[in-house]
Amino acid sequence: MTVQDIRAFNRFYTNVIGALDYSRHLYAPYTLTESRVLYELAHSPRTDAADLRAELSLDSGYLSRILTKFEQDGLVERAPSAQDPRRRRITLTAHGRETAALLAERSNEAVGSLLSGVPAADRPRLAEAMRTVREILSRKDRKDHADVLLREPGPGDLGWIVQRNAALYAAEFGWNTDYEGLVARIVADFAEDHDPHLERVWIAELDGRPVGCVMCVRDEAPATARLRLLLVEPDARGLGIGDRLIQAVVDYARGVGYRDLVLWTNDVLTAARRLYQRHGFVLTAEKPHRSFGKDLTGQDWRLDLTGTPE
Repeated sequence: MTVQDIRAFNRFYTNVIGALDYSRHLYAPYTLTESRVLYELAHSPRTDAADLRAELSLDSGYLSRILTKFEQDGLVERAPSAQDPRRRRITLTAHGRETAALLAERSNEAVGSLLSGVPAADRPRLAEAMRTVREILSRKDRKDHADVLLREPGPGDLGWIVQRNAALYAAEFGWNTDYEGLVARIVADFAEDHDPHLERVWIAELDGRPVGCVMCVRDEAPATARLRLLLVEPDARGLGIGDRLIQAVVDYARGVGYRDLVLWTNDVLTAARRLYQRHGFVLTAEKPHRSFGKDLTGQDWRLDLTGTPE
């Protein structure tokens, strides 16, 4: 790859997303940079001007002019930070929140229109290519493996598991709400009736936010545990979080006396299947099925916990 290859891709992609004429593209009087600032204000807990400047790598004067425009338009209010009076805290007004929501809606419509021309069979490949680009180009900024905390779920975390599973599998594999219903039932069953001595959930946390999860629950077969709902957020992949979550389940299941650990997955989840194989799981059965709006091949995997761990 050469510098010209990357520049050619950049020219192509800026045309695809309408970055050169973003205000006309979204029918709004804001540039791409202004829209990004508004997005960060609507979604990030860090709302001091200094944090915005660092997060977006913006010149302080340029950001100040954007915020002044927003203030004149009634989108934001500026005041001294409660933690540090030398810093300026930025908050969205009600009008600002409405504008951010409108821009988000129009952005979603624009991307939906773009994806409508992409065959369903090509979408997983497109999503994987985008993840690869992000992972490779952000490696210099990646957190360390030790920065990730595995913890018990707190209030709201079980709901997060349902929401993120539904959103990610829809985005990455085109699965419909049938999958969300399945995840909701699994999580509800755990919340309403689980044995804390034999069943557990782990949340992977990075920088104070959940980025992954997994469950260990009793299976119908005697002395058998089931691994369920392994998930790692796209922007947290590459840190070994999936490995740590699986190992946590394996160690826990072995420690409380289970003899076998099983799981069910689908052949399209290639990255997850590689993780299972790396931890010693063996494929025991495959069966085609129609689920979640897709033709899939379900797979049963098993790990014998009675042997000596490697």
